[in-house]
Amino acid sequence: MNGSLAANAALVAGIKEGLSAQACDVAVCVPAPYLAQVQAAVAGSGIALGAQDVSAHAAGAYTGEVSADMLGEFGCRYAIVGHSERRAYHGESDAAVAAKTVAALKAGLVPVVCVGETLEQREAGKTNDVVGGQLDVVLAALDAADVARIVVAYEPVWAIGTGKTATPEMAQEVHAMLRARLAAKSAEAAAKVRILYGGSMKPDNAVQLLAMADIDGGLIGGAALKAADFLAIVQAAA
Repeated sequence: MNGSLAANAALVAGIKEGLSAQACDVAVCVPAPYLAQVQAAVAGSGIALGAQDVSAHAAGAYTGEVSADMLGEFGCRYAIVGHSERRAYHGESDAAVAAKTVAALKAGLVPVVCVGETLEQREAGKTNDVVGGQLDVVLAALDAADVARIVVAYEPVWAIGTGKTATPEMAQEVHAMLRARLAAKSAEAAAKVRILYGGSMKPDNAVQLLAMADIDGGLIGGAALKAADFLAIVQAAA
């Protein structure tokens, strides 16, 4: 929940100015009130637009919700679903995340499905059960063709803003597990799905993280609020 009309304009302008013909996909996921502003700002730039959440419902008596079709009308290509903060602060269950994933896909959006474990779960040795289980609930709601259309983002909650660090090797271990879960559903889809790392990727660790075999990109948080930092990560991925 960051941004303002002025800050958004400056940030997007800075990103556009620093982008060359990038060899990777770049997207910005913005708060719903700013979709129209950023849609216009990124037009023709090659930067895709995404939303930070989406409703599981298509329409109706769901005051405050934003449907996938609404997001599509503002040019969104992506919608983040199941972000760790949505799970923690809004009580979103795995089933709710799966329903949002299905809704996004039906509307032609690419859902960025977030999964991750807490420090308590990590220290209890439950990472694979928790993180793999979160993904399994989503996969159970999809057929193989739809699986190939999602993006997965691993967010180790314990490594975000805590001072604790997940090494590239630790992150790769979980990404490889997630790839295996995808392959159990569809080997063809598993080869296509991009698995992003969302555990505080920054300019000073992006190269090492992105060098891992199953880390295909980043879901960037705080570092995306500074154009120079975001561009440095884009460069590391290119």
